[in-house]
Amino acid sequence: MRRFNVTVNGVSYDVVVEEVGGAPAQAPVAAPVAAPVAAPVAAPAAAPAPKAAPAGAAGAIAVKAPMPGTILKVNASVGAAVKKGDVLCVLEAMKMENDICAPQDGTVASVNVQKGASVNTDDVLITLN
Repeated sequence: MRRFNVTVNGVSYDVVVEEVGGAPAQAPVAAPVAAPVAAPVAAPAAAPAPKAAPAGAAGAIAVKAPMPGTILKVNASVGAAVKKGDVLCVLEAMKMENDICAPQDGTVASVNVQKGASVNTDDVLITLN
């Protein structure tokens, strides 16, 4: 068994690791064993509200990619009227299909992606007015 101090996000942890295979383990060093330190529990972050499009369109809402992935399907077209909850496009991430829905009623001002496009987190997919 070997002991290590590991710091994660500014919090220090005392960790004991067992060596499996390889060279024989050294004799353990006598040291006082500290009580285990519980990992801090963070409250779940609220879903971010849609933000205005950076293109300078007044009152425009940017629908952004929540995670990196590939666009499987684009259901929206410029000028189309959409209602809150309508599926604008489908994003595949980690072998799962994620529906990207309209955050509010509006009209599609721009479609910035096409089928097969790779996107990163926070890339603007579609803009609504």
